[in-house]
Amino acid sequence: MPANLPPPYFEAEKRYREARSASEKIDALEEMLTIMPKHKGTDKLRADLRRRIAKVKAQSQQKKGIAKRDTEYSVEKEGAAQVVLVGAPNVGKSSLVSALTKASPEVADFPHSTWKPTPGMAHFENVQFQLVDTPPVTKEFVDAWMTDLLRRADMLVVMVDLHADPLQQLEDTLSILRDLRIFPAEAAVPEGVGKMPFIKKILILVNKMDEPAEEDDLQAFLELSETPLPALGISTLSGQNLPAVLQAIYSMSGIIRVYTKAPGKEANMRQPFVLPKENTLEDLATKIHKDFAEKLKFAKVWGQAVYDGQMVQRDYVLRDGDVVEIHL
Repeated sequence: MPANLPPPYFEAEKRYREARSASEKIDALEEMLTIMPKHKGTDKLRADLRRRIAKVKAQSQQKKGIAKRDTEYSVEKEGAAQVVLVGAPNVGKSSLVSALTKASPEVADFPHSTWKPTPGMAHFENVQFQLVDTPPVTKEFVDAWMTDLLRRADMLVVMVDLHADPLQQLEDTLSILRDLRIFPAEAAVPEGVGKMPFIKKILILVNKMDEPAEEDDLQAFLELSETPLPALGISTLSGQNLPAVLQAIYSMSGIIRVYTKAPGKEANMRQPFVLPKENTLEDLATKIHKDFAEKLKFAKVWGQAVYDGQMVQRDYVLRDGDVVEIHL
């Protein structure tokens, strides 16, 4: 018997995936349990939800006893991707995070005002990206804990100051990343790297383009740097090009947004499932619930690559903006 779960169930499921605390996860799971229809087709799902609630409660109790083991500098990933900002002192990382998110990192005219990572959530259309402000890096000093943060990030933003030798700043920052075995996805990994390299999408932001005349300085920097990496000129002071930053992050993140609907109902276009590009219908079903992948019969899809309501099988490769009606 099919589960025939209503749209509010999937909304609660999304809140569970995005929950930051144990109490928020438990609230979402209990809401899913309440919303779910009671019949033979949902018996297994209901039992699984009860197990998940019990597991979260048990983990919450355990974490109270070992919380001190976690460093205050670790940043748990949230949103569609974690984007870590890196650069020399006083390039404007804190100002950018403050401008694009509700976070409040300390912003000052003097260098080294940031001494620990400060995350904030930036909204782009109907998805969110986590931007993480970090202390400055120099050839002389990099905080030891930043190695793990930079290597684990989904994407890096290298910021330079247009007014303070941006060519040297870019060279130094990329050299620091290379020393940490972090290399741009757009460039070949040099020979002789002994251990596993960490390949990252890297966006360059050239800050402090506060006057229109500085467009020529930006073009000179791009020509002289000969960088293969995508780059944008911005001003955190005037707000110039800040919307383009989030557009670039979305384009480089390698994700798609997919929407689900119940038969005969409208799709919820405000809360997409976020998946890597080239994911299939089966991947989506697994993300919704592990049992869905096993029970999946077919789906109907509305999107640019299909006609409206086209029936597809589990190996169908999803496209950005697809609306999917799953049949179990």
